Amino acid sequence: MEGYKREFIKFLEGAGVLKFGDFTAKSGRKIPYFINAGDIKTGEQISKLGEFYARAYKEKLGDTKAVLYGPAYKGISIAVSSAVALAKEGLDLPFFFNRKEAKDHGEGGIFVGYTPKAGENIVIVEDVITAGTAIRESMEILSSLKDTKVIATFVMVDRKEKGKTEKSAMAEVGEEFGFPVYSVVDVYDIIEYLEEDEKNRENVDRIKKYLEINGAKA
Repeated sequence: MEGYKREFIKFLEGAGVLKFGDFTAKSGRKIPYFINAGDIKTGEQISKLGEFYARAYKEKLGDTKAVLYGPAYKGISIAVSSAVALAKEGLDLPFFFNRKEAKDHGEGGIFVGYTPKAGENIVIVEDVITAGTAIRESMEILSSLKDTKVIATFVMVDRKEKGKTEKSAMAEVGEEFGFPVYSVVDVYDIIEYLEEDEKNRENVDRIKKYLEINGAKA
């Protein structure tokens, strides 16, 4: 495993973002581990998270100009911290996020921050994709922005779970909307990391059993 992947997983676990137990995902599935960007609680943690997203962005998209979109609520801090980290590397990108309810006073509208213009590209930054539900919701929201194009999505972890078919949710989203979904690490990286310490055997076994049922076949 590449060193930065181990560093990232260790960071997620240390920050309480990566948890093990019994959880229910947004898709309704019962899952043995949970990744929650909402547990990022300090300036140092969110700054570090943004650096990992910035690294992934630069690796996959280089200096491509785009507007970062962070879906409310967890995606907001990810978009802001990613924009800050990218700016430090010389790539100054605008960002915006949505309100859960449209504002009917003041400036009004559903978006906060930069408003993408016709012809501009958008990159979604999200915490995780399980069945693709959250990304489809984001695409519906972004459909109000005419003549813009989503060119990629970045998430913390590829859970390698099947979506509506036997294919992974990330692959389905890519095929459905025509853009790639990138992750910093995937669930098999997490398994490899956990297997380095015998005390994690129970969590490893539970994740593997879960993937036997819900893991993507393609």
